[in-house]
Amino acid sequence: MFEAVRKNQRVAQVILAILIVPFAFFGLDSYFRDGPGGGEVAKVGGTPIMAAEFEQALREQQDRLRSQSDGPVDRSLLESEALRRAVVENLVNRRVLALYAAENRMVVTPAQLQQTISEVPTFQEDGRFSLKRYENLLRAQGMSPAMFEARLAQDVRVQQLALPVGEGGFVAEASAGRFLSAQLEEREVSELHFPASRYLDQVKLADDAVQKYYDANGSSLERPARLKAEYVVLDEAALQKQINVSEDDIKAYYKANASRYGQAEERRAKHILIQVAADADEAAAKKAQEQADELYARLKKDPTQFDALAKEFSQDPGSASKGGDLGFFGRGMMVKAFEDAAFAQAKGEIGTPVRSDFGFHIIEVSDIRPATMRPLDAVREEIQAELAKQAAGRKFAELAEQFSNMVYEQSDSLQPVAEALKLDIRHTDWISRDAQALGPYQNAKLVDAVFADDAVKNRRNTQAIETGGNTLVAARVTEYEAARKPPLDEVRPAIEKQLRAEEAARMATAAGEAALAALKKGEKVEGSWAASRKLQRGAPSLPGNAMQAVFSATSVKLPAYAGVGQFGEGYTIYRVDTINRPTLAADDPRLAAVTKQYGKVLAERDFAALIAELRQRYKVSISLPPVRAE
Repeated sequence: MFEAVRKNQRVAQVILAILIVPFAFFGLDSYFRDGPGGGEVAKVGGTPIMAAEFEQALREQQDRLRSQSDGPVDRSLLESEALRRAVVENLVNRRVLALYAAENRMVVTPAQLQQTISEVPTFQEDGRFSLKRYENLLRAQGMSPAMFEARLAQDVRVQQLALPVGEGGFVAEASAGRFLSAQLEEREVSELHFPASRYLDQVKLADDAVQKYYDANGSSLERPARLKAEYVVLDEAALQKQINVSEDDIKAYYKANASRYGQAEERRAKHILIQVAADADEAAAKKAQEQADELYARLKKDPTQFDALAKEFSQDPGSASKGGDLGFFGRGMMVKAFEDAAFAQAKGEIGTPVRSDFGFHIIEVSDIRPATMRPLDAVREEIQAELAKQAAGRKFAELAEQFSNMVYEQSDSLQPVAEALKLDIRHTDWISRDAQALGPYQNAKLVDAVFADDAVKNRRNTQAIETGGNTLVAARVTEYEAARKPPLDEVRPAIEKQLRAEEAARMATAAGEAALAALKKGEKVEGSWAASRKLQRGAPSLPGNAMQAVFSATSVKLPAYAGVGQFGEGYTIYRVDTINRPTLAADDPRLAAVTKQYGKVLAERDFAALIAELRQRYKVSISLPPVRAE
């Protein structure tokens, strides 16, 4: 079962489609005990989801939205009730799945986890698992291996219950065929345009139209307060420029971290496992050992039988079908008894049976990759950058308090702190009060501080504000303009242009709708039709409303007509002259692709239905507190 789950991409996609916050399952134990940070946001089957768990999941989703955005993310979205509700709903979904997995005793063995982790590309270097990289990546995420493996085990448990759901969807070939045929349908159309620009000269505004608009839309015309600021930044990047790393330091670091710049010895082995529990009684252990000894005796006589015997007798479901092959592994990846034996054997040697917590192993070492070391010249720049980063981190810790004190105590200027700590004073262009960032630093607290009364009226430095890991920013206002509603004469031309454009668009729409009504009655209308072109339903080449109008037009009688407004640009009539519906062969390869996609939709639907049923079974209640107003 585990092998099927691990390799089944479709099931993984189903889970990702249902669970917005991916790969963040908490260890099963943490699901059933109270966490720190008082307050429940939900209760599932009598087990609470605590505020601390919710806040962590919310932060993860906010960070994900920021990383996926090309620019600043609207703060109101990040703090919206809708986002908070989505996060808690997903926590509830994960909890009901965890309860169901526990109820059905779905387990993942340590050997299965090891195999899965070793095959994750992120944890590999040069195509091989790197224990150092694995530990470093987890440390960067604030996780220990035990924490990560607990989360991964929970992920796999959920996949185990999702697999039969994802594979159970049945796609009718006729339905897939009708869907594909509709997507491939082509319609040949001509267009008759009624552009708004054609009616601009006919527009006559009332004498008081501009004044009425100005009076009714004052708030939308108001320009928010804005300012220019100067600021200084204390961060590791600034401090690294001040660090000099000596050649002796580089050599000493290289020598002390030899394992980091080399690849430890790895071994490839295959095994035959005769399972017996670690706490099995003497009779069971003796029986398993006798079977292992018998197989070992057969292998001593004919070592070439190893693959065949592994396929027939090995009780490791992950490797038996591959002749017992476990691939390459380094120290620390296998249980100790197995590892000690494998690293003690010579290449090609079949060792005597070794007992571990899983049972008795007969091991053959099939290949050895010796340890390697990258030369100093190849890693010199990497070491220099690392040492400079470390030194900058230490220096930041030393200077952070001095930075904060200086910008506060000498609040009428940033020059003293810039000179004392050798920092550059940077300058912004105009920043609006509704901005999300100051310079490259997207931080609402920083923007709020620079627009505060003391900063604006008294031109005081802001306090030192942390905008990210080891980054402090202090700013000072240099120019300020209060919010104001511009005088009518200043905005009159823009208002008049907008009103004329809106009225011209209304006139164009009215003319287009009248022409469409006449065409549908069989009457002729004036105008020049554009050259015809073919449109395909599944490959939109017009705005969505236009595509919908064209393919919704009747096919009973041709030509058929449809019309749509063009978002203030005018009106367009589409004349459908011909309709081509393709005939699909039973072996058309496109049918297979559509069937697969349709199957994915059905799997997602079925998995959503499973979650809905589980939410009913485990009695979900949500008590998410409202967004706090600032």
